[in-house]
Amino acid sequence: MVKTHRPTKARAHNGPQIDLGIEPAQRKAIAEGLSKVLADTYTLYLKTHNFHWNVTGPMFQTLHLMFEQQYNELALAVDLVAERIRALGHPAPGSYAQFSKLSSISEAAGVPKAEDMIRQLVEGQEALVRTARNVFATAEKASDQVTIDLLTQRMQVHEKTAWMLRSLLE
Repeated sequence: MVKTHRPTKARAHNGPQIDLGIEPAQRKAIAEGLSKVLADTYTLYLKTHNFHWNVTGPMFQTLHLMFEQQYNELALAVDLVAERIRALGHPAPGSYAQFSKLSSISEAAGVPKAEDMIRQLVEGQEALVRTARNVFATAEKASDQVTIDLLTQRMQVHEKTAWMLRSLLE
């Protein structure tokens, strides 16, 4: 008796299949939205770190320390968001060119006065909340509780940080 060869299902050469209970198109849409969150987070990290280095004036000590706390928190957040994108099976953007295309936050021109630094950081924190909120609906449609939880935590941090920065301007 001669055995006949049975063809197996063709598989993509992209590694093992991912089955998280989220459709591939939904995972892609969520990853694309999270890529924007990642770009905003990294851009805000750079801006905050820049302001930490370059702040001057009577509020120097307060702002220098506050900005340091904020950029350290943002540095940790970058990793969490990038790892969620990877867990969904997509590559995380990681270059200045990619971040520049994806981010809704603009870079600082020159070295602004301390009060302008605060205003720009408030705007950046609020922009990040809006970006995260846009992805939230996509994650909800996919019942992606992990991304929903991540976005909820990120929005809470950014809303609180914006409020704290805003209070310095009153």
